[in-house]
Amino acid sequence: MYPILFHSGHIAIPTYGVCTAVALLAALAVSVQAAKRSGLNAEKVWNLGLVGILTALFAERLLLVFAHLGLFRQHPFWLLGLMSVPNVWFALGGVFLGLLAGLLYSLAEGLPVLRTMDALAPAAALAFCINRIGAFCGGSAWGTPTRLPWGVTNSSVVAYLWYRVPLGVRLHPVQLYDAAASLAIFALLVWMLRQGITWRAGEIAGAWLFLYGLCRFFLEFLRGDAVREPLFGGAVTLAQALAVLAVIGGGALWLGRTPKSEPVEAGAVEAELS
Repeated sequence: MYPILFHSGHIAIPTYGVCTAVALLAALAVSVQAAKRSGLNAEKVWNLGLVGILTALFAERLLLVFAHLGLFRQHPFWLLGLMSVPNVWFALGGVFLGLLAGLLYSLAEGLPVLRTMDALAPAAALAFCINRIGAFCGGSAWGTPTRLPWGVTNSSVVAYLWYRVPLGVRLHPVQLYDAAASLAIFALLVWMLRQGITWRAGEIAGAWLFLYGLCRFFLEFLRGDAVREPLFGGAVTLAQALAVLAVIGGGALWLGRTPKSEPVEAGAVEAELS
């Protein structure tokens, strides 16, 4: 594991952070291409992605500030990001507000919500894949102990200090399992987009929600890190509860789907490929 990508003096660039940034940029690029293929305004979809990402980042920081207002009053420069307290609820709050901002932007710009979700689904799958690879390199979101030959053993003291990953213990590379699942789903969604048939609006997004939610629910059993938040008396984790909601939401988008897709007109196919 390599938690630090670059180090010079007092400056250390975390691998996980860089991979997350790359994941977001890759997602924006893929969303633009998917928007063009779906007949959507690519510039508006790009702006939608920026609005959602920036809102989520700023909202998470503001939630952190409000939760530790006394500390930030004493050290105002911490607003620039010099202080970070890992908290899954802050992250979820930021994501929720980012999604809300994206939805409001879509409505304001006249983007069809379900078709826009279809264009964003492959981008999200690719972003999750790259992000999980970064988590593996950094040592975050580590797995449970295993005796399997492909288990990984961490020896980085930095990874231990940052993410509390156990040292000298063979662990499931659950981050790579997650990345592989997201990559397979990404390939499926791209295939769906490139087919010369008409998918009902919301079907591609529904496929991503259902498949990733299903994979994430079972992968959570192999998570060993302290980020697991038990719910309902410890029956499931917070991530598993969200995965169940994703499966339900994905299934709902597929309810009432047309039994047979109709071919796209030739002109539409040429416009998409151009």
